[in-house]
This record gives sequence, structure tokens and C-alpha cells, in this order.
Amino acid sequence: MRGPAFFAYADNYLIDVKFGIIMDVAASRAIRQAEVGAAKTMIERTEVRFGIKPARLAADTAYGSAPTLHWLVNDKQIAPHIPVIDKSKREDGTFSREDFTFDPERDVYTCPAGRTLTTTRKIMDDDHLLYRASKLDCDVCPSKMRCCPEEPARKIPRNIYEDARDVARALARTEAFDQSRRDRKRVEMLFAHLKRILKLDRLRLRGPRGAQDEFTLAAIAQATAQAQPNGLFTAALYRDATGVGRSLAIEILEFFDTLGITQRMPGIALSRSAVSWARSSKAALNTC
Repeated sequence: MRGPAFFAYADNYLIDVKFGIIMDVAASRAIRQAEVGAAKTMIERTEVRFGIKPARLAADTAYGSAPTLHWLVNDKQIAPHIPVIDKSKREDGTFSREDFTFDPERDVYTCPAGRTLTTTRKIMDDDHLLYRASKLDCDVCPSKMRCCPEEPARKIPRNIYEDARDVARALARTEAFDQSRRDRKRVEMLFAHLKRILKLDRLRLRGPRGAQDEFTLAAIAQATAQAQPNGLFTAALYRDATGVGRSLAIEILEFFDTLGITQRMPGIALSRSAVSWARSSKAALNTC
């Protein structure tokens, strides 16, 4: 990115893919760790508030870290339709980790030549186990130049959450995963709608709390317009959706009028995206 640095917030949505409903909204810093944390917060908050937990979660590779997949699979029992962050593939022509076979019962890897790699179970780099081959085996192995040409013996790191990563890899080969990927493309229309039509590319309220409030109010406007024919809704409907008084609801809508999010008409408030919402009423996915 060129130009001077600037501080930005990310708008995170948790969306029901079946009914196209925005379940929760969270503002976060525009970095991967904060966005992943926001996704966890929204899932837990939705479960506490509404007693609803998604059966599957679709997201991009940024959410495919081992700890996140472990949290989804083992802690929340949610199927992760998420590509796995995997940097084990070697590009130099030597054997990659996928060329070795793991035996979970014996807790060993077997190399392409049939030799075993064992571990001391000592955790390295916070979340990895290191499996090592015997130097004696590697010295006489005919495949050494294709395996570890610059090392005395082959070593393979394995994440302590690899079982959850394996679940995500298996799901990635299913038709349900492919459908989630297709569905997820449509959710991007929600964010394009926010930036291009609602012009929410610059926040007017300051600080994290201001960002959360502005994102939440805009999401309510989106959801309210989506639920009404042609995107038309009254101040009373917006009042009921937000739970605030009528006077405050009108003030918020007048604020949105100045931002271009809504356009006031005699007796009603008209979403600027009326036609777009009518055409993309099914645009939704679990999170982004």
C-alpha cells in the first residue's frame, strides 16, 4: 500500500446463510488476529443471546490457523469450511510433509522409504512437535538427496492441533465446502453495499466504541431495509429494530441521511439500495 499510514477498523459480520440474517456485528482493528478474535466473540455472543450456534462456519484463509480450527472443531463442534493455512509444501523438489504417513496410534511418521520418525513430545515454538528420523537410517537411504540433502537427518514439525487441521482438510474435499465457497462470494455484496452505496468508507464516530456503534446502526439499517418490500421502512420499524425511542430513531435516521445511508421521503425512510437489496436478498454467509 502506498501513501501515508492510517488507522483503520474492520467491520465483521456473522450472517445466517440460510435466511440471510445479520446475526451479530463487531468492530475490530484491521489485522488478522483481531478479526479472528471478533469472529469468536460474535459466535459466543450469538449463542448466549439467542441460543443459536452455527453448524458450519465459512470464512477465508485468514481464519485457517491451527488454534482457530482447534477452537471450532474441538471446543465449539462447528464444521470449519475454511482453507487451512499450510506452509509445509516444499518447492525445491524434496519430499514435503504430505509425502510422509502419520500413524496416530504409534505417534510416528513413516517416510517414503519405510523408515520411522519419532518425537520426544517436547513442544517447540509454542505449538509444534518435532519428529526426527535416525541419522543412521538417513545416511544409507537411497532417497536422501530427495529428502534431506543438506541435513544429517530428516525432521518434520507437526502442530499440536493437527487433528483439527485434518478435519478442515477433509471437509475441503466435500460438495458442502464447495457450496459454502460459492455462498461466501455473495456475502461480499454486503460489504460492497456498505462501502459503495452506503458510503461507509470513513467513520464519523471516534474510537472503538464509536466504530462499533456506527457499524451496528448501519447493519440494522441494512437488515431493516432487506426485510421490507423494495427496501422501504418507516421510522417506527427502525425504532422497533433498534429498541430505542422514536425520537432517537428519527435522529439516527437523519444522521444516516447526511451520510447517504438512507434517503428520507414523505412519511418513510428509503434505503438508497432498494433495488440492490431486492435483487440480493439471499446474499449472506456465516462470517467474513
